[in-house]
Amino acid sequence: EEAIFLRKKITLLRAFSLLIGSMVGSGIFISPKGVLKNSGSVGFSLVVWFSCGLLSMFGALCYAELGTRITKSGGHYIYILETLGPLPSFLFLWAEFFAIRPANSAVVSLAFGRYMLEPFFAPCAAPVPAVKLVSLLGYYTVLTLNSWSVTWSARLQTALSVVKLLALALIIVPGMMLLAQGHTEHFQDAFDRQSLVLDKLPLAFYAGMFAYSGWFQTSFVREELVKPERNIPLAVIVSVITVIVGYMLTNVSYYTVLGTQDVLASPAVAVSFVQRAFKSLISVVPVLVALSCFGTMNGGIFTFSRTLFVASREGQWPPLFSMIHIRRHTPLPAVMLMFPLVTAMVCIGDIYHLLNFFSFSRWLFIGLATLGLIVHRHRHPELHSPFKVPLFVPVSFTIICLFTVAMSFYSDPVNISIGCTMVLSGFPVYYLLIHRQMSDRCRNLFSISQDFLWTKLPSFFSTLSDYLTHKLQLLLEVVQQEIKTY
Repeated sequence: EEAIFLRKKITLLRAFSLLIGSMVGSGIFISPKGVLKNSGSVGFSLVVWFSCGLLSMFGALCYAELGTRITKSGGHYIYILETLGPLPSFLFLWAEFFAIRPANSAVVSLAFGRYMLEPFFAPCAAPVPAVKLVSLLGYYTVLTLNSWSVTWSARLQTALSVVKLLALALIIVPGMMLLAQGHTEHFQDAFDRQSLVLDKLPLAFYAGMFAYSGWFQTSFVREELVKPERNIPLAVIVSVITVIVGYMLTNVSYYTVLGTQDVLASPAVAVSFVQRAFKSLISVVPVLVALSCFGTMNGGIFTFSRTLFVASREGQWPPLFSMIHIRRHTPLPAVMLMFPLVTAMVCIGDIYHLLNFFSFSRWLFIGLATLGLIVHRHRHPELHSPFKVPLFVPVSFTIICLFTVAMSFYSDPVNISIGCTMVLSGFPVYYLLIHRQMSDRCRNLFSISQDFLWTKLPSFFSTLSDYLTHKLQLLLEVVQQEIKTY
């Protein structure tokens, strides 16, 4: 009987938790290997980590201003649509759905599976099929939770943010203790220029920026934020500074305990660190890292479903995906859409190839979004924004993003070409289905498809949601009964 819409349930604490929970995930536990491999030395890798943090702060400030200028949810998509037009926004949506988001989710899911199984198979590596199976189970669990309740997804994100910071602390503290005792042998000749290969630096930045990625997550849920004009800039600044400090200390701890060859040879750097420095926690830290990845998966599903929801509302995606579950108030069809592609990429993909594959498209469109901020300022000088950054911040961030994207063609031409092809394949789709008027025959066929989507699939998703909800409630009752018995 009342209006159905996404409620304002994300407070400042939940916004901060969403950002921390999205940034501190698999990246800091798997990216040190990629950064070191492509930067060449310990010193240059630390420079890359700090530069990526500074660059993330610039991007986060640009997105904070965009979030106060443009009042819609949708993140990169809505910012590009409102500033640069429908074609680039559709190309982003196309690349995001078919390349960026499933590859990103697959990377985080694989890291979750690897760290979750590590204590059971140490010192041997966990079997690849087992890793992929656990990865998919973790992803499907988060998918079910986001279909069930916005409130519980937000509460889980808050709890896991605390777990993430605890995991970082368990790495930082023993590393700092050893450093204070004089263990600096791995920092000797830290800036070895002979091992520096300039054409590999974009890949080092991709790995580092992947670890920081998540600073833009509040822009996806702008309409669900309480007091967004105040809470977006505040949450962004505090969370990014927290993560920069945490990441720098974590990397120093890694290099205090592990040598260059140890980091490069390790499939799970955090586990190798604990095996060397803190053996009493050998079974605890991998589980904490896996929970960190779980939180990143939760944040990713939570935010990307809002992109599909907004794109459907704007007429660039089927109307089914702008629907909200009547009782749950969750964008259920948008949440459920991703799982076939993520399943396929988890089954066939490798972490580092997937990382380069989706990073090209992601940073191309983030650069375009901040370029859109410059364009929007020029077109609407009269528009008052409650939060405004100096012009050199979006200009420098845009130039660095686009330059890194261009340089990556020399670093990894195969994966980058695949990513570029995925983006360009959206052109004919846009002009055939979005821009150009369809013939009567095509329109009739499209209408039949739309009637099916509006009548059959919503009832299917509603039935599926009720079934999953019932099973989860039974499971919670069993757990509560076991706790009482214990």
